Amino acid sequence: MSALGLAAPGARERAIRRPRGTELRATLALAAPLVLTNLAQHGLVTSDVVILGRLGAGPVAAGALATSLYFVLFICGIGLTMAVAPLIAETRGRARTGAAAAGDPDEVRRIVRAGFWAATLAALPLMLLLWHTGALLHALGEPAELADAAGTYLRGLQWAMWPAVLFLVLRSTLTALQRPGWPLAVSLSALPVNVLLAVSLAFEGGLGLGPVGVALGTTLTAFLSLAALCAVVVADPGFRRHRMLHRLWRFDPARLKMLAGLGVPMAATGLAEAGLFEAAVLGMGLFGTAQLAAHAVVIQIAAFCFMVPNGIAQAATVRVGLAYGARDAAWIRRAGLVALGLALGFMALCALVQVSLPETLIGLFLDLSAPENAAVLPTATGFLLLAALFAVSDGVQSAALGMLRGLQDTRVPMLIALVGYWGIGVPVGAGLAWGAGLEGKGIWLGFCAGLLVVACLLVARWFRLTGLRQPGLALGAAR
Repeated sequence: MSALGLAAPGARERAIRRPRGTELRATLALAAPLVLTNLAQHGLVTSDVVILGRLGAGPVAAGALATSLYFVLFICGIGLTMAVAPLIAETRGRARTGAAAAGDPDEVRRIVRAGFWAATLAALPLMLLLWHTGALLHALGEPAELADAAGTYLRGLQWAMWPAVLFLVLRSTLTALQRPGWPLAVSLSALPVNVLLAVSLAFEGGLGLGPVGVALGTTLTAFLSLAALCAVVVADPGFRRHRMLHRLWRFDPARLKMLAGLGVPMAATGLAEAGLFEAAVLGMGLFGTAQLAAHAVVIQIAAFCFMVPNGIAQAATVRVGLAYGARDAAWIRRAGLVALGLALGFMALCALVQVSLPETLIGLFLDLSAPENAAVLPTATGFLLLAALFAVSDGVQSAALGMLRGLQDTRVPMLIALVGYWGIGVPVGAGLAWGAGLEGKGIWLGFCAGLLVVACLLVARWFRLTGLRQPGLALGAAR
């Protein structure tokens, strides 16, 4: 028996084991389109930052403040929708042992329906809260002009939340079914649409709405993306048997409770991390527009790199979830270690690039020849060197979270995130920023401390649950 309590796998489970090289290929085959989808979706945010940058440093700062607050609340919906993937993966894993009909279409449909309900119930009150962003930022002491501009921007962007979280439900479902190509195709198609809409709505020659036009372009793109993916699941013969969109209005309290049991801790984990970064944005705003604009650029570079380990983590959730459903301990361990190695190696490479080419990377987001950006460049360069410090920890903690979610272990990782980010990251960052007078650099050093602690504790949790020091043991339920 392991720390999780399952007996050793039987003959049927042993029969489906694969060599580590096969697991590497399977993980890469699943992770590659997930990474590209993440990059495409992050490209929507990045393109908005680039367009706002052409409108001036002020719009970049206001857009960064608004978008960061939007994504802190969006994390709540993301956590609930991400719970769809391990549940469906476990269902499919059980089918490999003969414990369930292949794919169990009825169970898949019920999980998707619960995901749609959870996404809707989460999105509607969050959108209402976003409507009052301007007043909230005023109350937090942000400069009046910045608070007003961010609030106005969010009144255009807030409407994107509902279609975006519904899209994630379907994306998680297709990922668990190991058909990630369709979400990739839709996300890639959405990128030029978003740019076209944002430019048309924001600049003179179009409607000339300024930053609000950028926000409205993103909202329209979110609705179009959801419509496209819904059309796919209805039209694709491989998905029809699941009837994912059949009678979505039916309320299924049992599946909703199951999904919430996994999803709420996942949302809290994401919220703990996102809240750390949001607190940083609010702090940067107190140090002036130049530091906030520099932070906005560097955080985009760091987030762009993070899309790769995030995709690997999503693949790990499915691969570990399949093995967990099949009750194959060796497969579980193998799937986790492959994902961890991939994330670690990639983020080490990213750190090297950030240290070697800081001005080149910053120049992708800012016009370095513009006089108004002269004060931003040296600050952004310093932030980027610090971002390289936490890159490896960020990749490791993401992969480890994905691995643990495949085991449906979400509550302890939530506690680890809360302690690491808010018990260590925030106090260290605040102490260095204000107490030691390091300002923005102190905040970034707080990032480094919090992420390092969380990464180490999550990996230790994985080792303990999977019994890697006792290779004869098997896994059981981690809930």
